[in-house]
Amino acid sequence: MIEGVKHIVAVASGKGGVGKSTVTVNLALAMAAEGYRVGILDADIYGPSQAQMLGVGEGVRPQSAGENRFKPLEAHGIQAMSMAFLVDIREPMVWRGPMVAGAFQQMLTQTVWDDLDYLFIDMPPGTGDIQLTLAQKVPVDGAVIVTTPQDIALLDARKGIEMFRKVNVPVLGVVENMSLHICSHCGHSEPIFGEGGGERIAHEYETQVLGRLPLTLSIREQVDGGRPTVVAEPESDVTATFRDMARQVADQIRGQGAEGPEISFSE
Repeated sequence: MIEGVKHIVAVASGKGGVGKSTVTVNLALAMAAEGYRVGILDADIYGPSQAQMLGVGEGVRPQSAGENRFKPLEAHGIQAMSMAFLVDIREPMVWRGPMVAGAFQQMLTQTVWDDLDYLFIDMPPGTGDIQLTLAQKVPVDGAVIVTTPQDIALLDARKGIEMFRKVNVPVLGVVENMSLHICSHCGHSEPIFGEGGGERIAHEYETQVLGRLPLTLSIREQVDGGRPTVVAEPESDVTATFRDMARQVADQIRGQGAEGPEISFSE
C-alpha cells in the first residue's frame, strides 16, 4: 500500500480527447466536497494537464521532504503531484517506455501524501507501460472509465475495461462525457456524439453508468482557467452530477469491505 493513502481510484480511458483529466479533477474535488481528504496523481507523463486545471502556476515546484522525497502541492483543498511540477512542461518528454514507467513509479513512491482517504490517478490513455506498472505495484481499489457516446470511443473504452479485469481491478463504472450538447442560445439539446453508448457498454460488462456530463463551453473554460466546475459553480447541475458520482465511488469502495474506520462528519 502507498503510505498515507487509504484508497486508490484509477480514472482511465481507452483513447485521448474524451475528457478524462477534466472528469478526474472534478471527481476529486467533488469527493473533497463530500468531506474526504483527497489527492490527485497526474500519471500522464507525456501530457500532464492537472497543473493547469488546478491553477498551479508554471514553475511551481514541490518542497523536499527528506532524501528523494517530496511533498505534494495543494490546490483547492486537495493534494496533487504531477510531472508538470518536476520538469519544464514546454519541453517534450522524448522518453522510451521504461523511463516513463520509472518516472511514474517515482511519483507514486516518493510523494509524501498526507493522510488521504482517496488518491485519484489520472491515467494516460491506452493500455501500456504505466497501466501495467500501476497494476503490478499498487493495490488499486477500483477504476472509473471515461468515454464519449461515440462508437470509436466506446471501442477503446472496452479495451480499458478488459485491461482492468485482466489485472483484477474492479471497474466501478462508466462516465459518459459530452453526452448531450445544449445550445446556449435556444436551449435545444442534441446528442452530437450519439446516444446510449455508456448504457450499452455498462450492460455488456455488468457495471454501471456513474453519470452523464453535457458538452458545454463552461466546463472546458473552467478547467482551462484553473477553477474546475465543482469549485467555480458549486451549486450547478454539473457539480451535482459529480457529487453524485463521488458518493457512488465511495459507496462501492466501502461495500468492498475495505478496511479503515467509518468516517462521520459533524457540523
